[in-house]
Amino acid sequence: MVRNRERRDDLMGIEAKLFKINDAIEALQREEALVAEELRYHRHIDDDAQRDAVVSDDWQDRSFARDTTADVARFERAVADVRSRRERLERKRDKLLSRLGDL
Repeated sequence: MVRNRERRDDLMGIEAKLFKINDAIEALQREEALVAEELRYHRHIDDDAQRDAVVSDDWQDRSFARDTTADVARFERAVADVRSRRERLERKRDKLLSRLGDL
């Protein structure tokens, strides 16, 4: 009887954790999509800025091109960070699911 109660408590604890993790994964997926879309936007701006810097003699065009390149790098890091956090939670979820199957 005690063993069944412990098993039930384990199941409820794992299920609650799984719900929280799934919600967090979903939120990170939405965040990743938004940041990736911003990255696409900044890449487009950077492409134009690089082209302008090559054909222009204006120092401001070259300065803007450097700035946009830095923006692209920043957003690439942001996408990688969100992706890493999501993947870490997915691994944690997989471990909990395997524990759930063992019970």
